[in-house]
Amino acid sequence: MTVPVTGTASSPAGLPLWPAPRRERPLDSRIALPGSKSLMNRALLLAALADGPSVLSAPLRARDTLLMAAALRAVGAQVREDATTGAWHVSPPARLRGPASIDCGLAGTVMRFLPPVAALCDGMVDLDGDPRARERPMDTIITALRSLGVQIDDGGRGALPFRLTGDGSVTGGVVTLDASGSSQFVSALLLAGARYTEGIDVRHVGKPVPSVPHIDMTVSQLRLRGVTVDTDEPNRWVVQPGPIAAHDVVIEPDLSNAAPFLAAALVTGGQVRVADWPEHTDQAGDELRSLLALMGAEVSRDGTDLVVTGGAPIDGIIADLHDVGELTPVVTALCALATSPSQLTGIAHLRGHETDRLAAISTEVNGFGGRVSELPDGLRIEPAPLHGGVFRTYADHRMVHAGTVLGLAVDGVLVEDVATAAKTFPGFDVAWCRFLQ
Repeated sequence: MTVPVTGTASSPAGLPLWPAPRRERPLDSRIALPGSKSLMNRALLLAALADGPSVLSAPLRARDTLLMAAALRAVGAQVREDATTGAWHVSPPARLRGPASIDCGLAGTVMRFLPPVAALCDGMVDLDGDPRARERPMDTIITALRSLGVQIDDGGRGALPFRLTGDGSVTGGVVTLDASGSSQFVSALLLAGARYTEGIDVRHVGKPVPSVPHIDMTVSQLRLRGVTVDTDEPNRWVVQPGPIAAHDVVIEPDLSNAAPFLAAALVTGGQVRVADWPEHTDQAGDELRSLLALMGAEVSRDGTDLVVTGGAPIDGIIADLHDVGELTPVVTALCALATSPSQLTGIAHLRGHETDRLAAISTEVNGFGGRVSELPDGLRIEPAPLHGGVFRTYADHRMVHAGTVLGLAVDGVLVEDVATAAKTFPGFDVAWCRFLQ
């Protein structure tokens, strides 16, 4: 294995370059992953809206969750980290309040989930984020909240930055929207809806909603806290008004962050174990079990470990990733190393993520000699010999994962700004090198 050494090299953009480790022999390793960002930020938000204090054990301490915690503190909640146990203790305020300024960073769960909560504040709440955050679609949630009578000043941009001015309550009721751009628009309204006077009745019209498992996760988390949610009618979610019960929770490992580690089993022809893989979960990353099996891996359980074993050439796949789009960068990297063509569809919505992920992954793989072409709703990947070079990451943690997977099989891969993985996995580069030893 080639071990990365920290140096002074930088990309044309002035960002540091990290030599991704090359692995030329089968891997036999085990990884314990940090907690799920998706679960952690839902748990934090619901704890801040609950009827009493909650404890979040095995928490994820990453940029996205720290931004969520800071946002909730800004509107009156108490979020405290226990120095002994590492657990996070959350106490809701008697009343959500402004004035407050919220930094959303590049976190979709903060920029989409916080406005319906901020609407409950008494006073003004300003939201802004990273430069790329100002380009991400927000008009759906802004329009939905305005239809409920919430006062929002966005300067006509339909994007960050914007200001909400509330009086401490939202009537709620029926909201009709097109959530085909992001499931987060639905989850955002559901998470706050129980605190609205009449609850919330969200009705989707338009193309299918992407990443439906994330809405299922939201519904499950609400029901765990005693909230009544009706999902009997397709494309309609009804949250009844009422209290949100305080609930202590242990955060599951982030299964989407398992993608590069499990992919390493296929690339190296070895075996990888992920500790504490839940038997039942709403996380989209659980679909890795099926996807990797289609690509030639053996997938099994050994106690609480998920075990993925490679050994055969990587098979190309035809797959609809509409519900699990966040896995696309790593799956594309595997497809670029496969022996047969692949086609990934249902992922047009990825153009509005941390970056335009379809353009980003195709550009970077093609820069290495790959043959990736964009489709209206996905990617087609043809086998081709790859060479090294700079793999740009566009401030996107999933792009870091893709670059490291390619680095396992290709000499001279330099991943730009590996530290951006801290969005959901602090210390990813160190964990990756230890994993490969």
